Amino acid sequence: MDGITTLAMVLFGVRLPLFQGAAFEYVVPLLALQTLDPERCNAVISSTATTSFNATSGINMTVYTNHTLTEWEIISRNVRGLEGSLMLAGGIHFLIGATGLVGVVLRFVGPVTIVPAILLIGIYMTRAAVKFIEVHWGIGILTAGLSILFSLYLARWKLPIPVWTKKRGCHVIKYPLHQVFSILIAMMIGWGVSGILTATGNLTSDPDNIQYRARTDIGHDVITNASWFYFPYPGQFGAPDFNVSVLFGFLIATLISILDSIGDYYACAKTCRVPPPPNHAINRGIAIEGICTFFSGIVGCGHATSTYGGNVGAIGITKVGSRQVFVLVAVIYIVFGIVGKFSAVFITIPHPVLGGALITMFGMFIGVVLSNLQYVCLKSTRNIAIIGISILVGLVVPYWVELRPDVTFTGDDDKDRIIRTILGNANLTGAVLACFLDNTLPGTKEERGIASWQTPAPADISNNSDEDIVIYDPIFPKRWRHSSILKYIPFLPNPDSTGARKRRNRKSLDSTRL
Repeated sequence: MDGITTLAMVLFGVRLPLFQGAAFEYVVPLLALQTLDPERCNAVISSTATTSFNATSGINMTVYTNHTLTEWEIISRNVRGLEGSLMLAGGIHFLIGATGLVGVVLRFVGPVTIVPAILLIGIYMTRAAVKFIEVHWGIGILTAGLSILFSLYLARWKLPIPVWTKKRGCHVIKYPLHQVFSILIAMMIGWGVSGILTATGNLTSDPDNIQYRARTDIGHDVITNASWFYFPYPGQFGAPDFNVSVLFGFLIATLISILDSIGDYYACAKTCRVPPPPNHAINRGIAIEGICTFFSGIVGCGHATSTYGGNVGAIGITKVGSRQVFVLVAVIYIVFGIVGKFSAVFITIPHPVLGGALITMFGMFIGVVLSNLQYVCLKSTRNIAIIGISILVGLVVPYWVELRPDVTFTGDDDKDRIIRTILGNANLTGAVLACFLDNTLPGTKEERGIASWQTPAPADISNNSDEDIVIYDPIFPKRWRHSSILKYIPFLPNPDSTGARKRRNRKSLDSTRL
């Protein structure tokens, strides 16, 4: 699904070089549910009802027998509960983009709202990073340090590489290979160190010890038992089920994911030095994410696919922003999803190696989020207060709910569970407060960053030709581009607005040259 969504986004969506991966936003409500209601997530007892006719009394007797569920029954039950909820959330996600409601959202949502909301996601996801890196802090820090060394400290140094071309024959070129593959190289080195420590007996062989998951000789049965080819299909875990608490968490994640994607779209355009995406491209990108989230639920992914902010930071570091590259990446991911042996290899990566990579990726993600503050007037006390207060409240409220899981709000267990899920979601709490304050406190669009966020600067326009202005147009027959019906389809370019945009950009370009 990562590969399919990436391919659809690059070819038909917003058409920027954006990687679509497993959405962090959809993991946060699941972590909150696990923290606030562990018995519901980890219950292993199931009650089976058996009805029989009693000849003496002449009535049907129902006998309830409890039995312990197997591990597969627990997994399939939990995944089926995620599937139905995710399908419904994905359908709503699609409608928000396909109907053009994103344009309405953009009137009220700007960087002052998005930065606290998405920043809280990065802060909250540190829990996932700690679960991996605490297995062996040395290997994790080594992996993270090497990726930082290759991508940042050695960014200006280019590696001499011998190549052969038909025109020049054998010769040496200088290419920043270490920078382009910094995270991959760091993970391979960390994996090798884990292998050496395993071979020399420096890692415990006790399965109950947390350090055991740093070994490289465990999990080989996963590769052995994995089939060469596996095709995901609907209903592989059973019929989709429905869970109210999960649905509310996913709906919250959907709204946060939309805000996150909008910020990533603008950040990617800025990184690639192209004009900001128009509304029709944003609508189309959100619609693609929604429909692919729906299909993710059908095949049993358990989570959605969304735009990776860390990918935008990687483009800035590696200077690789070609759409053709991301099409190839999408194809590779699809192949890995079908060829079971290849994907099983990645499951055997030691936990601290993954933790070290997550530190770099989450750190880059948080940095990309903070980069949106360049559009905001940071001299404004109003903006500083909104950002600071919303982040603080977004951390305080979930922490309080976690410390007081027995607090009752309505007296009804199901309703209280939903309320705790909502309050326990850090990014929702921060986003709602930031959006409320940003739209009620006096402030101009320029001060709030909305004007400069959505309007290309003269420098951006002067560096782009007319062809660059329409890079966001989707792939469809040219003879349809001037059809009047496009005016009524919010996710396709309006022919009138496209012409006006070209004329306006030409005028700005001429003025800049003068």
